[in-house]
Amino acid sequence: MTQATKLYPIGIQTFSEIINKNYLYIDKTEHVYHMTHSASKYMFLSRPRRFGKSLLTSTLKAYFEGRRELFRGLALERLETEWTEYPVLRFDMSTAKHVDKERLESELNLKLVEYENVYGRGDSNIRLTKLIRHVYEQTGRQAVVLIDEYDAPLLDVVHEEKNLPVLRNIMRNFYSPLKACDPYLRFVFLTGITKFSQLSIFSELNNIQNISMLPEYAAICGITVEEMATQMDEDLDILAGRMGISREETVQKLKYNYDGYHFTWPSPDIYNPFSLLNAFVTGRLDSYWFGSGTPTYLIEMLRKYGVLPSKIGGNEAMAEEFDAPTERMASITP
Repeated sequence: MTQATKLYPIGIQTFSEIINKNYLYIDKTEHVYHMTHSASKYMFLSRPRRFGKSLLTSTLKAYFEGRRELFRGLALERLETEWTEYPVLRFDMSTAKHVDKERLESELNLKLVEYENVYGRGDSNIRLTKLIRHVYEQTGRQAVVLIDEYDAPLLDVVHEEKNLPVLRNIMRNFYSPLKACDPYLRFVFLTGITKFSQLSIFSELNNIQNISMLPEYAAICGITVEEMATQMDEDLDILAGRMGISREETVQKLKYNYDGYHFTWPSPDIYNPFSLLNAFVTGRLDSYWFGSGTPTYLIEMLRKYGVLPSKIGGNEAMAEEFDAPTERMASITP
């Protein structure tokens, strides 16, 4: 493929679109296989924004829908032998950012109505429970529930004593039915940036597995140095040519600007995918991730704990320190 026709999925988070339109796809489907064939059927993954969480969720959706044709040539095609189709309920909570109580309730209502129009509606106070049971009764198969950015409605109010409890209670009521629906569920997956322990998803659904810092899932999002060297081999040569430097120099510059993410130990070197792909599109290096939107939540946390830019880095922390609940943090580490 020539540079003129090379397609990079900047901002595209739908797996089927990336595959059908021949965008570059870094194969993460071996992780999908291991996730869906593990002992746990409830999983949570925390990663920074614009790091591929939504694409992973979309990939899981395509897999559980039995869309085998989308996985041709990928690891999952070789690993999977059954390709059973399941009904999938996917809820994208990123549409509920910067909302008050009324708008949050309206957003959740719209998300439920989309599926209730297909499977039927239950009582207003247990709608998700009824929906999941209706799915099971009508299809004869357990439902798959995928919740992307589960914490999005709460991040903007995490510092507000008045609004946080109100919105958190709404989200608690929305998530709480999942535990009672266990017999009707095949798989439940949530993504987010933080871990709110006082949401029912973590306090009631106490068998949820947090895979965020497990070594086997260290590279589930982002682009590893090995993936860049193999699956983006031609891309590196093209970028080097556009920048007018050698391939080795290009690799070093990319490493200096976009490497440095490690989510567990041991962990491969992981590159920020949003910045890395933007660099290949534009042919130059820039602060693409930070420039895509100010991470308000992070800035507020840095202010709360009085962290100065000059003091960032060079600190050691125990792994368990990163798992502190968001609303009970005692340091900036998590």
